[in-house]
Amino acid sequence: MAMAAASALAVGAAVVVANSASAAESTLGAAAAQSGRYFGAAITVGKLNDNTYTTILNREFNSVTAENEMKINATEPNQNQFNFTNGDRIVNWGLSRGWKVRGHTLAWHSQQPAWMERMEGSALRSAMLNHVTRVASYYRGKIHSWDVVNEAFADGNSGGRRDSNLQRTGNDWIEAAFRAARAADPEAKLCYNDYNTDNWTWAKTQAVYRMVQDFKQRGVPIDCVGFQSHFNSGSPYNSNYRTTLSSFAALGVDVQITELDIEGSGATQANTYRNVVNDCLAVARCNGITVWGVRDCDSWRSGGTPLLFECNGNKKQAYNSTLEALNSATPQPTTPGPTTPGPTTPGPTTPPPTTPPPTTPPPGGSGCSATVSLNQWNGGFVASVRVTAGSSAINSWAVTMNIPSGASVTNTWNAQASGSTGSVRFANVSYNGRVNAGQTTEFGFQGTGSGSGMSPTCTAG
Repeated sequence: MAMAAASALAVGAAVVVANSASAAESTLGAAAAQSGRYFGAAITVGKLNDNTYTTILNREFNSVTAENEMKINATEPNQNQFNFTNGDRIVNWGLSRGWKVRGHTLAWHSQQPAWMERMEGSALRSAMLNHVTRVASYYRGKIHSWDVVNEAFADGNSGGRRDSNLQRTGNDWIEAAFRAARAADPEAKLCYNDYNTDNWTWAKTQAVYRMVQDFKQRGVPIDCVGFQSHFNSGSPYNSNYRTTLSSFAALGVDVQITELDIEGSGATQANTYRNVVNDCLAVARCNGITVWGVRDCDSWRSGGTPLLFECNGNKKQAYNSTLEALNSATPQPTTPGPTTPGPTTPGPTTPPPTTPPPTTPPPGGSGCSATVSLNQWNGGFVASVRVTAGSSAINSWAVTMNIPSGASVTNTWNAQASGSTGSVRFANVSYNGRVNAGQTTEFGFQGTGSGSGMSPTCTAG
């Protein structure tokens, strides 16, 4: 925020203070809204009959996240059998009150249903993309921000990906999930969400930063990064937290504090809450804060008393410091100007291959082959295609596939599609044309209609 000029008249400064004081709001959501932000809570259906819980919820917040009801095991307990009953209750609770709703989460290594835990390889990839597509499509137009992928990076100093069944389907699984989510719900903000990424110096933070930077440079659809920010003695708040938020925002994405809780009590806890809120307020693209629960006794870490309300509903010292910090923000103008822009030079869309693949494979048994696996439902499908190099490495490839009559390709990832119906050609993109002898790469596409009977033909260069 801009500072007042040193030569400003003292009387002018007094007027600014008076206006800020008169604009102070008495609830968290209203105070956050003054600067164009939301202040939300993670809620659960099982508490919506608790009068103390709902009184606080309805009074204080202007955004909700489903704590468990929209995770994979809740929404697709059996493959291709979806259950949105409890998710709908939370979504409708928020929308009926004019609140924002965060979707949590579409792809995650944890809380998978048993049928998904047993899957691997291309079958798992197809099932994951089908889940992303079906759930995001169902809630299309209702979700402000989706946690598309959750907790995909390893803890510790490796700076690498977490070893999971999803990661073992190929390093591009995160990108594929984001592309499928964009196709399913073009208006929602698409977020990557993780914990222990708050400290700018940590290897995990830097690894996520590099992924987001790469996605922005290549035009992969990512709009925001979620910081869970579960602070305690083992993972304490650090003064470089603001650096973390501002560094990610500088990549051209929004940043959101998505699962905030701070263990402790009294003035120490209150001061940490104040610091976290002020750090968000200092970053224009930090557009919302969500606490992970309503009262201490509702928290997954209830023994650490990490939230803003006691179980009886009383406001804690941390509530007061949070409200004061939110009220200190510069109010949003009545006629808002443009939102904070992304990078001056936007990330490029994925370029086509520099050398188009030949129409016939080279001699000598090098070439390539392709196989397709299909996950379809009434009215649509997701196809995962595996390209395998022959006895020699290839530098580019193209797969031609006859799309069945009445079907149409609507979205493609890790390849460039020429056409959408009839004979469609899928060519490699800049980063996956080179495939070593006997090795594979994968791409996928989503379509309407039925994809049954497709047979891929691969040519290589």
